[in-house]
Amino acid sequence: MGSVEAYETAKGRRYRVRYRDDARKSREVAGFTRKVDAEEHLASVTVQILRGEYVDPKAARTTVGELGAAWLGRQNHLKPSSLRPVEIAWRKHVEPTWGNHAIGRVQHTDVEAWVAALTASGLSATSVLRAHGILAGILDDAVRDRRLSTNPARGVNLPRKSPKRRAYLSAAQVELLARESGTYGPLVLFLSYTGLRWGEAIALRVESTDLLRRRVQVTENAVRVGRDLVVGTPKSHASRSVPVPGFLLEHLARACEGKGRDQLVFGDGRIHLHPPNSRDGWFVASVRRAQAIDADFPKVTLHDLRHTAASLAVSAGAHVKAVQRMLGHASAAMTLDTYADLFDADLDAVSDALDELRARTVVGDLWGKQV
Repeated sequence: MGSVEAYETAKGRRYRVRYRDDARKSREVAGFTRKVDAEEHLASVTVQILRGEYVDPKAARTTVGELGAAWLGRQNHLKPSSLRPVEIAWRKHVEPTWGNHAIGRVQHTDVEAWVAALTASGLSATSVLRAHGILAGILDDAVRDRRLSTNPARGVNLPRKSPKRRAYLSAAQVELLARESGTYGPLVLFLSYTGLRWGEAIALRVESTDLLRRRVQVTENAVRVGRDLVVGTPKSHASRSVPVPGFLLEHLARACEGKGRDQLVFGDGRIHLHPPNSRDGWFVASVRRAQAIDADFPKVTLHDLRHTAASLAVSAGAHVKAVQRMLGHASAAMTLDTYADLFDADLDAVSDALDELRARTVVGDLWGKQV
């Protein structure tokens, strides 16, 4: 498989290792001062080749920056709204630290120290995880391309994301918010009872509504990316049919009145509604007015109306699979994980059912003994 040879230099005897890699290409590593070190290196390389784990040392000299640019270029499966924060994280947090590093010189402890420094700087757990995910993803590709034998970014201690506060409105509070939203009232009701995301609602077209079947077909999503509004497929890339409560049909009919089939339901039919400013837009003002009327009215965001729709559906007795389909989740498990707190009543029902089962069993046993 290889050989160890001695040679003379001005500084004394040295040893070189010669071998053929897994592609049968001749390789040489020289400069060993001790023969035993050269022999150990040859033995290590031999094992790597036999296991299919051999990595060309020259390949590990490629920098993270060189591979990072190519890695970003392959993330075209991400939607623009998801790709943008990845590009920002690469530019702000990953490239400045690791761009000039040869991938073979990236150490596990250095990655761990970098993650700790990002966390200590006050960066959110989500942002830290995103930055680490980029570096780890680049090095994963390096392992697959056999530029590295292992990924030093894997297995580091990462911050945990704290669950976001989730607010739900009651049906009465939804009515109050709709009244205080004025001309946007029908849109507030629609979001609160269908669970559509803001971008899905404002991208809804007349042809996607079926008032007779009480359904809307979600096929588009309009999201803001930087200063632009980008229209594409829904978040899951799949269209879905969403039920519409009967009381909303009149609102939808009025919104569609006088518009062509390819025009937008909400707004003037031509231009997508822009999301209200989160500091002083119409939605924030409506919430404040509702809070002035109802002391128990929670602080909510537009996205909390989607959570409210899930809450109202569960309260109405909807099965988790129905809620999953309405919201467009990938699985019922995802719905349960997201809204586990809404199913607490189901746990009570299980407790009651088990209690009743035991009661029947015990009574039956007692009757049997008496007989």
